[in-house]
Amino acid sequence: MDPSPRFTKVILETGPDGRARFRDEPVALSEGKPQARLSPLATSAGYQLRESPVGFRSEFHCTENPQWVFILKGAMEIGLQDGTSRLFGPGEHFYSADTVPAGAAFDPTIHGHWSRQVGDTPLVTLFVRG
Repeated sequence: MDPSPRFTKVILETGPDGRARFRDEPVALSEGKPQARLSPLATSAGYQLRESPVGFRSEFHCTENPQWVFILKGAMEIGLQDGTSRLFGPGEHFYSADTVPAGAAFDPTIHGHWSRQVGDTPLVTLFVRG
């Protein structure tokens, strides 16, 4: 067994150029027992559940408060200004920290990301504030 298992934290963040980007960061599973590895306990400021109907799509926007997004049902696509996107299905997650850069006003041609529901099943997500 790997002595140092890892969890991959997918991060949606604002890069130095003000544009959204994805980055992967390892999280050590250093707690618990060999049969049930855990990450160190993290604090949270609460959670919200959301259901988005079939056909939902947002405009470009930034995250107001960094938060984990867990896909519970359906599928969610996140699109970036550079035209790339990532699809997240049930059981997948990402940490949304794509905020407007300090001192900047939101510009939908530069900042943020869009999200949409994909497929025939409504999208159910769990947001956990960091």
